[in-house]
Amino acid sequence: MANTKKTRDLLLRNTQLEIDSIVSELRTLRMASLESRQRRDRPPKLPARKILAGVAEGLSAALFPNRLGSSELADEGIDHYVGHTLNMTLRELMVQIQHELHYDSGTEVLCKEDRQRSVAITQAFAKRLPGVRTLLESDIIAAYEGDPAARNVDEVLVCYPGIMAITHYRLAHELHDLGVPLVARMISEIAHSTTGIEIHPGAQIGPSFFIDHGTGVVIGETAIIGKNVRLYQAVTLGAKRFPVDENGTLVKGNLRHPIVEDDVVIYAGATILGRITIGSGSTIGGNVWLTHSVPPGSNVSQPQT
Repeated sequence: MANTKKTRDLLLRNTQLEIDSIVSELRTLRMASLESRQRRDRPPKLPARKILAGVAEGLSAALFPNRLGSSELADEGIDHYVGHTLNMTLRELMVQIQHELHYDSGTEVLCKEDRQRSVAITQAFAKRLPGVRTLLESDIIAAYEGDPAARNVDEVLVCYPGIMAITHYRLAHELHDLGVPLVARMISEIAHSTTGIEIHPGAQIGPSFFIDHGTGVVIGETAIIGKNVRLYQAVTLGAKRFPVDENGTLVKGNLRHPIVEDDVVIYAGATILGRITIGSGSTIGGNVWLTHSVPPGSNVSQPQT
């Protein structure tokens, strides 16, 4: 062991890594990048992905303490656990919201108004959590009733990647609606990285939403999904084209994703593009490529060969 350490130390002393010159080059590149984006020498901090992952986990535990919270909870201690978890988690969330507001403000120091706004957003978000819990309950029931492999609702909650992605989406959507889109997008993308399901927090999704299997599902920013909708893996609700302005810059925020009405089923691999409407009660078959609206009750499938 001693000889191994001696050999390693000798190797490190004799290896010229030129760290100082690399640091200098990276500084030059960093400053040029900041200048090109008209940012300051010391730009404000961005929200931290690692902290927001903990926030999403804490909020999930507070919403479902018996299944996603501590395994040591006794019945009489649940309310205390939920209160403590919410208190700690919401305070961490408020700091991340402050970072986003500071970043957007362009000021050197977080101003009093943005600090007050971060408090107001956090308070408003907290008041929406019971509504989020109600929506998630409907999603879990939809998954249980829609999947014959599901043995009980608890299995759906703790095992299904679709429920994890929807949970993150529903939390993120409220934050997006309250005016902190970066924090919202980061929370959604945390679930995307884990599950392979991408749901933009700006999308509008009704109750009893079920994503079965899920990998490869993409739901765009301006998509609208009604109630009791079921998607399978690799479904895309995307944009057909990306218009540009007179300067050749992509136009942001236009309505470019589909509207899916109530009670629609979309099977694996279907790609639905553009601001079109899938009428209520329709079924879209696997691997269908659809760029036009279909009326209620439609049954769209690949031609049989």
